[in-house]
Amino acid sequence: MVISDRLQQLMVQRGLSQSELARRVGLTQQSIGKLVRGESAGSAHLHKIARILQTTAAYLAGETDDPAEGAVIPPTKEEIAEQLGLVEIEEIDLSIGMGASYLDEAAVQTVSRWMPEDWVRQFTDAPASMLTIARPVGDSMYPTINDRDIVLIDRSLRHIDRQEGIWALSYGGLGTIKRVRAMPDGSYKLMGDNASIREETAVDGEMFVIGRVAGVIRRT
Repeated sequence: MVISDRLQQLMVQRGLSQSELARRVGLTQQSIGKLVRGESAGSAHLHKIARILQTTAAYLAGETDDPAEGAVIPPTKEEIAEQLGLVEIEEIDLSIGMGASYLDEAAVQTVSRWMPEDWVRQFTDAPASMLTIARPVGDSMYPTINDRDIVLIDRSLRHIDRQEGIWALSYGGLGTIKRVRAMPDGSYKLMGDNASIREETAVDGEMFVIGRVAGVIRRT
């Protein structure tokens, strides 16, 4: 029962279900289930099971009481990212648009992406937690930003601090990316780089600044 007890304990510690462990090892769930229930005395795949559970076959089999003795512990994703020079940045899925996406009508969907830190630091020194990437929809900012290009948004900058900078905004319930010019009367002129897109004017309370567009990755 040593294999059964230690297998169950490590699966709980690693947060792995029988089906997930079976998938990673390349076995059926029934095969893993027999080991977990003590119905099988061993497996030809014990070394692979041990590697996934970050231990050794000797520990699972009860030949040693040290789960780390001789074990090869895989690096964490953070350690791998550091070695590769990557930084984790949240991506907003289609919730920032160039006049195309409604922010108020659907929950913002996000996913983590790993970006080259050297590229990111060309544009901003803001911590990764204050950065967002998005793939805008539309052509109002053409040719500066094309449809589905990747934009890097610095959310640490929430106040219009430069004339005609490019900003990610919520305007009238819409997610949009525009150049912004502060006007003497306190309003803001929202401008697209596409000459066919007319300018709009936002007054106090109509516009919410999400962040400044710090960089663009062009889609080829």
